[in-house]
This record gives sequence, structure tokens and C-alpha cells, in this order.
Amino acid sequence: MIVSLLFKVARRLLSVPSVLLRSEAAKDAELLVLRHENAVLRRQLAGQVRYEPADRFWFAALSGLVDRRRWREVFPVTPGTLLAWHRRLIARQWDYSARRRTGRPPTRAAVKSLVLRLAQENPRWGHRRIQGELARLGHRIAASTVWQILHDAGIDPAPRRTGPTWKEFLTAQAQGIIAADFLHLDTVLGNRLYALAFLEHGTRRLHITGVTAHPTQAWTTQQARNLATDLGHRMESLRFLIRDRDGKYGQAFDAVFRADDLRVITSAPQAPRMNAHCERVIGTIRRELLDHILITGESHARQILTTYEDHYNRHRPHQARDQLPPEARQHPAAIHDLDTHRVLRTRILGGLINEYRHTA
Repeated sequence: MIVSLLFKVARRLLSVPSVLLRSEAAKDAELLVLRHENAVLRRQLAGQVRYEPADRFWFAALSGLVDRRRWREVFPVTPGTLLAWHRRLIARQWDYSARRRTGRPPTRAAVKSLVLRLAQENPRWGHRRIQGELARLGHRIAASTVWQILHDAGIDPAPRRTGPTWKEFLTAQAQGIIAADFLHLDTVLGNRLYALAFLEHGTRRLHITGVTAHPTQAWTTQQARNLATDLGHRMESLRFLIRDRDGKYGQAFDAVFRADDLRVITSAPQAPRMNAHCERVIGTIRRELLDHILITGESHARQILTTYEDHYNRHRPHQARDQLPPEARQHPAAIHDLDTHRVLRTRILGGLINEYRHTA
């Protein structure tokens, strides 16, 4: 636009003499053309003469003041070249291709981040499923664009529709899962005892139903009945029981839970990760309790395990519950005035474990 405007101004200014005195103006124009041509030749003494855009501008502007029959004599280029310069100058004035960006507009960074977030949180979603979710959220984006974003990030745009992994299954069904496992402990005299532990995945509530030196199928079945009685109406929210293939369980044990419409899922042989939550809580019991105390017998073991179970469910924070104990529903109110609220310690199991609370 600026070049075109300058060209029009130059033409108007140069056309003024031709209106007043046509013949003199033509001669002056010829002289100006020759002088400018000489300047170009002096600038490039060797090689082919190359005209810069400014040179073409002036030749095209002065051409209107020279008779077309004398163009060949005056101008160093052919009339066709001069007219081509003029057409190119006028075409550039109306060419808007350079003023707009060609191709598909770039995707906003926020939309790209949202695509990657949906892909990470939903590993089984393909690019078309993610596109549909984005459309529901008000983001109109092509499926091919979603495909390209996932591909550039190293994520498979079309993952295989396989079944969920064991970790994904446990996470999705946590509210309806209870797991069972045995833990062993040795007395001070070397006698081995067994305890049966149950863990609710949704709340991480721990249940240690009994301790015995001889865990028979009948004893294990009775512990299952005791647990069903203690849980009461909470059994209605459970859907799965996870246990290993230990022969101490038996069909009668499974029948107790199937009577409450629970599906019994047995883990694969030598696959402790399939009952990872229960294995982990047993490890916690060992590290925090059994490795630091001498057990004298069944009654002593039952007492310390019951005490620890109460501490675990009422007070001990859990990472999976945002540092809340299994039986807590929300965090206590924040204390801002620490000078008026003293922190009291409660000793558990003779000081092996401590609990802390603010005074009222």
C-alpha cells in the first residue's frame, strides 16, 4: 500500500510539467531517465545490470511522461519489461495473500494442555474420543489436530482397547473392594502365630479379626462370619473380596461373602502385587509394631494388634486419603493461635507409638 501510494504521488508530481509544457517535460523526463540509468551503470560497472525495486519504481513512474514510440530509445529495457514492472506493482497493491497467514490456524497452548491432560487421565481414550470430550466442553477442534498433538507428545493417538490393568481395576473399584491376607508373628519363645487381616480399599479401614497358632479352614470361616457381623450394613457397599490361594480359606470362607453378593477374586500364584494394599498394610504393621516388641503369647499378640488397629483407624494419617485417618471424614479446623493451644501427647503401647492432639 505504501509503495503504491508513493508511486501515485510520483506520477502526479511528474505529470504537472507535462500539462504546462508537454515538449519540455518530455525532454526533461528523458534526461532524468538517462541520468538515472547512468547512476545504475556506475553502481555496477561489471557483470549484468540488475535493477533494484527503487530503480523499477522510477522507470515505471517516468514512463508516463515519455512517448511510447520512443521508449525503446530512451529506456534501457524493453517496453514489455517496463509494462510487466507496472503490472506487478499494481498487482501487489491488490494482493492480500501476504497479509494473511496460510494454512490451519495454530492451536492454542491451553487447548494442547487440555488434550494431553485428557490423554494422561484416560489412557484408553483415542484421539476421536478426546475430540468428542473437547466438543462437549466447547472446544471445536479437528480430530486430525488432536491426533497430531498426541503424536508430537509421544502418546499413542489410537491405543488398543484392552482390559484394565490390575492397578486401574483396584483404583476404579476401591469403594467396593475388601482384601484379606494372613500375617505371621513369632513369640519370644519362637512359637509362630497367625493373624487374619482385612483391609477396605475405599477407606483403608483395617480389621484384624483374630490370632491363632493353628489357622484351620473352620477358624478362618468363623473369622469371616465375625467380620460380616461387625461390618453390618457396610457389607452392602462391598462388591469384591481379594485373597490369595492359601488352602486355609476354603469354600466355606468364600460362601460367607458370596451370601452377601460379593465376588471372590483370587490372586495369581506368587503375585503379591495383585493384593498390594493388604501386603503394604502388613508391612506397616511389621515396621511400626512387630519389629519393636516381644510377644509372649496369643493373648498378648491379640491385645497389641487390637490396640494398633484402633490407632490405625482413628488416628494414623494415610496418604491415599489426603493424610486423613480411615475413620475421619474431614480435617480438623486449623489452629492459628498456637500459644493458647497446647499439644498433648498420648502414649500407645507403652510409648512405642505416640498420638498428638491440641488441648480444647
